Amino acid sequence: MQRLVMDLRMLSRDLSLYLEHQVRVGFFGSGVGLSLILGFSVAYACYYLSSIAKKPQLVTGGESFSRFLQDHCPVVTETYYPTVWCWESRGQTLLRPFITSKPPVQYRNELIKTADGGQISLDWFDNDNSKCYMDANARPTILLLPGLTGTSKESYILHMIHLSEELGYRCVVFNNRGVSGENLLTPRTYCCANTEDLETVIHHVHSLFPSAPFLAAGVSMGGMLLLNYLGKIGSKTPLMAAATFSVGWNTFACSESLEKPLNWLLFNYYLTTCLQSSVNKHRHMFVKQIDMDHVMKAKSIREFDKRFTSVMFGYQTIDDYYTDASPNHRLKSVGIPVLCLNSVDDVFSPSHAIPIETAKQNPNVALVLTSYGGHIGFLEGIWPRQSTYMDRVFKQFVQAVVEHGHEISNK
Repeated sequence: MQRLVMDLRMLSRDLSLYLEHQVRVGFFGSGVGLSLILGFSVAYACYYLSSIAKKPQLVTGGESFSRFLQDHCPVVTETYYPTVWCWESRGQTLLRPFITSKPPVQYRNELIKTADGGQISLDWFDNDNSKCYMDANARPTILLLPGLTGTSKESYILHMIHLSEELGYRCVVFNNRGVSGENLLTPRTYCCANTEDLETVIHHVHSLFPSAPFLAAGVSMGGMLLLNYLGKIGSKTPLMAAATFSVGWNTFACSESLEKPLNWLLFNYYLTTCLQSSVNKHRHMFVKQIDMDHVMKAKSIREFDKRFTSVMFGYQTIDDYYTDASPNHRLKSVGIPVLCLNSVDDVFSPSHAIPIETAKQNPNVALVLTSYGGHIGFLEGIWPRQSTYMDRVFKQFVQAVVEHGHEISNK
């Protein structure tokens, strides 16, 4: 990134000199148009460097965690340079799924039973070829939680696995019930307020490798679920640390933002149809308790949650569900080190709802807030196919915890 800054500054200087020459010797000639273009380019480069490229805000509740991150996860204190031609929130959000690569990953699938008779699909990347951790029992394990309708096939999950492979770690992806092709055995799906399935998965994974370092990373709704779990269980978890990305902190604020006309058109309606499609595949399982015809007419996530999710999990009202689903209420009770990356321009998670003051009161929590990045975007570089800022934060943080986690002391 330092090279990019130097290149931009050299470009600005060279363009300025050229523009000065053009205006002096050829203002009335054919070079005027080119001079105007170059002038605009210089102005844009200056604007980008002064207003777009910024260091993230690091908010921590303890000096120990802050110092740990600065020493072993320096990316959280470095300037983030969003892609120069696509730094706006919606552009970053929309472009990422299409522009970022999808590294090939060979999974081993496992279906585990739940207490209510259901089943959960886990996709394992065992990394048996790890040269750093040849003993499988000691190989660090990263539990990955995808977003709202996401699975192990999402590009951001594949990138996390690829980076974990480089570090020699093992990964396991927690696919929510009914979304990854497995049969739904009971009339129950998932929501970010109910942590029972996640607790089952964490217990299962830990029982297989009780001696291995165990971490988790959740993206979007997966991060909300992870934070709600950590807020409920405190320090009584086998996880040694966790990371979340683009979490929606206050479900009411998220819903209100996504219902604005442009955001509804670009994101809300599409996600609603994805939710409807995921439950319609198992329609026969729900007809006795839910009016599925009414669910399929929903035009927004809020309407879907009111007609399906809140009913499924026994909430009296949609407000009751959204209150329980919002992780900002539980952040104060998190008992292990957690790093949370959000962009303040994320339309899925408005900046005013980010619990900065609460984070300052918990020594286990660190918020990393970028000025730009959108929702699970964080694109950087001229052509951001291989890596994002989010990827770099993930890799540095999990490596820091595995190798230097003993240095974190919040006493």
